[in-house]
Amino acid sequence: MNIKQNWIEYIDELQDKICHALEQADGLARFIEDKWERPEGGGGKTRVIANGKVFEKGGVNTSTVFGEVTDAMRSQLKINGDKWFACGLSLVIHPLNPFVPTVHCNYRMFELYNENDEVIDRWFGGGTDLTPYYLFEEDARHFHQVYKDVCDSFDESFYPNFKQVCDNYFVNTHRGNERRGIGGIFYDHQRPGEKHDVNFWMNFGKACGNAFIEAYIPIVERRKNMPFTPEHKHWQEIRRGRYVEFNLVHDRGTIFGLKTNGRIESILMSLPPTVRFEYNYLPGEGTSESDLLDACLHPREWIK
Repeated sequence: MNIKQNWIEYIDELQDKICHALEQADGLARFIEDKWERPEGGGGKTRVIANGKVFEKGGVNTSTVFGEVTDAMRSQLKINGDKWFACGLSLVIHPLNPFVPTVHCNYRMFELYNENDEVIDRWFGGGTDLTPYYLFEEDARHFHQVYKDVCDSFDESFYPNFKQVCDNYFVNTHRGNERRGIGGIFYDHQRPGEKHDVNFWMNFGKACGNAFIEAYIPIVERRKNMPFTPEHKHWQEIRRGRYVEFNLVHDRGTIFGLKTNGRIESILMSLPPTVRFEYNYLPGEGTSESDLLDACLHPREWIK
């Protein structure tokens, strides 16, 4: 089996596993699948969950798309070549309960070809990051420990490096460098080379994708039945607004989808169902809300 087909099959299997685990955690809602085709080449499977007992809105999407490199892609995305191919999984889950964090996960492979359909460039990217509304240190430590363990099994430099990349990527620079959440890991444009070949990077992406359930579901189970007030929900919707700001203004995946005539419903699947934008809103000093905000402004080392 070639590299491309191997990755495509893995992504489809990962979508099935994650959707099943999330349905089990919710106990009520089920994913609805929407298969789609891209006129310029390829397609995907969008799976959405909504109005559940635990998950208010979420999506677990796969796409396998390809096409010709356009002038717009050359100038805006800084890529060359004649044709391109991309395959990946992207998910965002927005829980109902403010004590359950939102989570984002994305793992993908990209290839470029010359006019003879020969691969001239290939890279892998991905990551998983957590966006809590209320900060529980045991949850943060658990989430980061799972991904540190995965990273360490490949290269002990990966976790500190990819954590820092994550902390520096999911940033609303227009909000005084406020982070979207408490991070995780994020890596991009990892090309096969002398040190790590294509199988290394593909296996690393698979290991990270497989770790999602272990990293997230135990947190959901710990928090999903905690009672909450309208005030807690109010804060959740304020923070969701920051999520929207990042995704629409800064996120490279969103921008890539819009520049390549991607499927708009799938691209905007990441947006939460309800948000609040209130003028100059700040939480009170010494509150749980201000503690969360501090962690977003000043990234912490969760594993001592």
